Amino acid sequence: MPIGIFTDYTVTAPCGLCSTEHIIGFLDFPDSFLNPERMKAGLLWCGSGSVEYKFPNNTKYEEKTVTKLEVSLELSSETPGTNVNWPSDITMWVNKTEIGTWVCPGDYGDKRGKYTPLWWKLEGSQYGLLKHWTVTDKGTFIDGVKISNVTLEDLKISEHHSIRVRVGVKEDAEHMGGMNIFGKGFGNYDQGIILRTYF
Repeated sequence: MPIGIFTDYTVTAPCGLCSTEHIIGFLDFPDSFLNPERMKAGLLWCGSGSVEYKFPNNTKYEEKTVTKLEVSLELSSETPGTNVNWPSDITMWVNKTEIGTWVCPGDYGDKRGKYTPLWWKLEGSQYGLLKHWTVTDKGTFIDGVKISNVTLEDLKISEHHSIRVRVGVKEDAEHMGGMNIFGKGFGNYDQGIILRTYF
């Protein structure tokens, strides 16, 4: 899923989006998230808030039992400039169910991201950490470490035509350190948001 094809959003400044060629709309202007060029976004960021994506629920066409749902994406915190020690509580929801929170250590700008374009200043967020969120019948895990007791049954996947994935920073988070999502053309991993289902 390209990171700009979100179906809903609520963001606060500092916020913005950019493609591999230029900034989309205006910096720190949440309405820029409505700009049609957002579909080309390779980087988006916000101080708090969230973005939501709708994936097709292909599990409805498989006559097998889902054993694991996995979402992978490249994330970092967000602060003006960068700061490797800038924790942020980044939360994920699937089908409106909160599955867990990961404390991101910082906002990285010590070196240029492998895919980050040269026009993007080194003072800006350069790359993140690739995180794998998985939900099974045993609970929810990030990179194999259990973070909550939310299971596949709680997500009621078979009852929906889409699988809704929302990621963001709550306004009452203990560490409200913002969020960067890196997509194709930015960061160290040339990918959008990947959803995998296992049977």
